Amino acid sequence: MLGSELVVILCTAVLLCTLAARRWGLPAPVLLLACGILLGLIPALAEVELPPEAVLFLFLPVLLYWESISTSLREVRSNLRGIVLMGTLLVIVTAWAVAAAAHALGLPWGPAWVLGAAIAPTDATAVGALARVLPNRYVTVLRAESLINDGTALVVYGVAVAATAGTETLDAADVSWRFLLAYAGGIAAGALTAWAGVHVRRWIQDPLLSNVVTILSPFTAFVLAESVEASGVLAVVVAGLAMGRLGPRVVQADTRRQMTAFWSLATFLLNGALFVLVGLELPRAISELTRGELFRGVVLVGVVTVVIVAVRLAYLFGTTYLIRLLDRRESQLARRISNRARVVSGLAGFRGAVSLAAALATPRSTAAGTPFPDRDLIIFVAAGVIVVTLVLQAPLLPAVARWARLPQDTEARTEELRFAQASAINDALEAMPRLAAELGTDQQVVDELVTEYNQRLGVLRALANETDADDDGAARALTRAGQYRELGLALIARKRNTLIRLRDERRIDDTVLLQLQARLDLEEVRLAAPHDAADEE
Repeated sequence: MLGSELVVILCTAVLLCTLAARRWGLPAPVLLLACGILLGLIPALAEVELPPEAVLFLFLPVLLYWESISTSLREVRSNLRGIVLMGTLLVIVTAWAVAAAAHALGLPWGPAWVLGAAIAPTDATAVGALARVLPNRYVTVLRAESLINDGTALVVYGVAVAATAGTETLDAADVSWRFLLAYAGGIAAGALTAWAGVHVRRWIQDPLLSNVVTILSPFTAFVLAESVEASGVLAVVVAGLAMGRLGPRVVQADTRRQMTAFWSLATFLLNGALFVLVGLELPRAISELTRGELFRGVVLVGVVTVVIVAVRLAYLFGTTYLIRLLDRRESQLARRISNRARVVSGLAGFRGAVSLAAALATPRSTAAGTPFPDRDLIIFVAAGVIVVTLVLQAPLLPAVARWARLPQDTEARTEELRFAQASAINDALEAMPRLAAELGTDQQVVDELVTEYNQRLGVLRALANETDADDDGAARALTRAGQYRELGLALIARKRNTLIRLRDERRIDDTVLLQLQARLDLEEVRLAAPHDAADEE
């Protein structure tokens, strides 16, 4: 199968499955996964193999970097203890529980631990795609957990593979050193990459070149960490979180617009293609097993799925009550959530590409030259668990979220958004006389800007009071804002048609049309944004 043909097939599958998901109200990853399984039944596509290096180096850095940049660092700090515990201790406990269950069903301890380590981490891309039905606070915690638990799982995985293959003799000190190196080295590599990226962006003004630096950042962090045997995944996450914090100070507006457009498209395509490729692997995994191994694999898929959900729920409830017993501070009391909310978090632990990549990376032979025990079974069970968790848990999550009656944080976020906009406008109004004097601006221009900014403040106040039927001023402000938007969009459409007509009549060049069209597009996007406090800015 030629690479170009595969690219066309993957992009077409992503397009059609996403359209179908939106039309039928189904989770897109589930349809993408099912599409991949069906495509894997085609003989020509059955030869397609997903190299684990491609997932670990091509897919993960891009997806994790963008997830990290767009993650709320404030929410991460507020829930840091829980996130760290879930990203470390829960992974180890899950790996042990899966290994114990697999060993009880006949798998030797070595392969059982390899399977447990591969299945233990949740997947950031799956969580980001499927947990959007939850309030922002819960999504942030789940995403942050998924971003850091890969490092823990891959260390456990490396130890299990080395012990089973006989390539290394490890004791407790060696394992402890690996964990320390993975985390300390990953954090250092990510911080160093972010520091270098900030300094490079300070003297690169061209948007294209600045975005080349942005694209290089996740791969640089990953390679730098892996070169010292640290966690490349953690390095990418740290670099992304740091740039999310520092980027607004050094990235220019045109660079940021270009960067957002590129990363949104790239992560959408890579994320969708990844689910299709995961589905493609399942028929291949089945074909490598005998009938007896296939039966045992199906049993293992069911048992392991139950184990990871049960362990996650038990951990969430157990650690919660333990922390309540030990920590009686008011700040801890304020972070408490209901038991129903814990059930939602327990069912949101989706598995994905990292688990499959780890399973596929299992070596084919040991140090003695013999076949690695139960390698095909490990791959089949890992792929099967991914499919089952996505197919069963994803459609169930919205219903469970409604049952849990989770407190929505949309209103608080909207109020914060309006507060920030009003504060920025007030500060600008306060600084306007001084800045105008420094720039030598005409008073007429100053007066026009003051009027415009005051109108924006009036719209913000109206939006804050739009539920008050007696507030005539608020109603008038909202009406004017709506009329402004409608007329503005109509005028932009008229100007665009005029430019196209002039181009068709060969009175202006195509390059002139493109240049002016870009300006109109920017103005239209601002006016056509969803009606909230942001769209008036």
